Amino acid sequence: MAPNKKMLLRGDVNRIYDENYRHREQAKKEKFFIRPTRKRKLKNAKWFSVGMGIDLPFCLIILILLVVGTIMMFSASYAFAFYNKDGDSYFFLKRQLLFIVLGIAAMAVMSFFNYNKLHKIAPVVLILAYFSLFLVLILPSGEGGVKRWIPLGMFNIQSSEIAKFAIILFFAHWASKYYNKMQLTKYSVLPGLLIFGSIAALLFFEPHYSGIVIIGVLTVVMLYIGGMKTKYLAIGGLILVGVVLLLAITGKLSYAMERMDGWGQALTATRDTELWDSTWQTRNSLFAIGSGGFWGLGLGQSRQKFLYLPEPQNDFIFAIVVEEMGLIGAAIILLIFALLVWRGITLSLRAKDKFGKLLGIGLTSQIGIQVVFNILVITDWLPNTGISLPFFSYGGSSLIMLLAQMGIVLSISRTANIEKQ
Repeated sequence: MAPNKKMLLRGDVNRIYDENYRHREQAKKEKFFIRPTRKRKLKNAKWFSVGMGIDLPFCLIILILLVVGTIMMFSASYAFAFYNKDGDSYFFLKRQLLFIVLGIAAMAVMSFFNYNKLHKIAPVVLILAYFSLFLVLILPSGEGGVKRWIPLGMFNIQSSEIAKFAIILFFAHWASKYYNKMQLTKYSVLPGLLIFGSIAALLFFEPHYSGIVIIGVLTVVMLYIGGMKTKYLAIGGLILVGVVLLLAITGKLSYAMERMDGWGQALTATRDTELWDSTWQTRNSLFAIGSGGFWGLGLGQSRQKFLYLPEPQNDFIFAIVVEEMGLIGAAIILLIFALLVWRGITLSLRAKDKFGKLLGIGLTSQIGIQVVFNILVITDWLPNTGISLPFFSYGGSSLIMLLAQMGIVLSISRTANIEKQ
């Protein structure tokens, strides 16, 4: 029996009505339940998990080092500040806290900043570094006759800090751009020698030899992880040794030779007044380390900070740390530094692009390099060349720059390709 046309029409109407009803019901659900759904998603979102937010472990390690470093900086500095800053024992602490606020703000901003934007401006940052290095040479000399700082009122900018960042950023940009050609000399060795050589020459006239050493090591690290052949490291090492010998023979390393006077002789019994004076800081550093023993004298109980160790809040602050916290406390702090470097490199290796990998490894490696060199200096394994300890040593430009760089690593962690285990 053939279906009636009216029945077909009625069926079509019912079908259309059913579809319209379903659409209306769906619209009602979306209208009235969209907010609870969003709240549920926000509640369950892992804001600090890698790939969705900043990396929480890396951020916590930074904050731990910052808190411990600030406490130890105050403990090491209050006696020196009292006698040299008109009785204000809190002089260095108040300024350091201001630097910390500015540094954390810079870190927060950079953690949200798209680090790939730095890819395009890397040459501009390098030019800015050259400009700052030129500028300090024409400005009046600072304490000790050296030219390292650009005065900006409340604090000074150390041009070498800009140069360190510029070196890391530029070679991360260069190596990621020419990664397949980095095994060729003209894409690895020649740019490395040209840029490092020119920056080293400017630092030489400041003079700032510890800056030359650190930037040289950073250059080698960036070129090596960027794809440069291992054999070129030996060739570069021979060239460097030759340049140093030439400068030493011609008497151009007088400042460095003064710094090396007494190297390795801090605990040598002598009646030579000149040797005694040149080893005064290193000797008291070793006394502080030896006094700490296994458990330390206790927080705030250091004796060497009472005008025996010159400016203990700066490069030799870790000697006070060992004296007060002992071998155990020093080992724990070094372990935290090691965790920071390990975590930073791990995040960087899992970045989604080669530029992020190279940039993150370079910025994190800088901390490890400075920590190792600082420990070697305070224990007299290296000459006293003035290398600060990250997060611990007093200083505005270095701390703000360091925290901003850690913000870049946190930015890399936002897009790092790490799956939750």
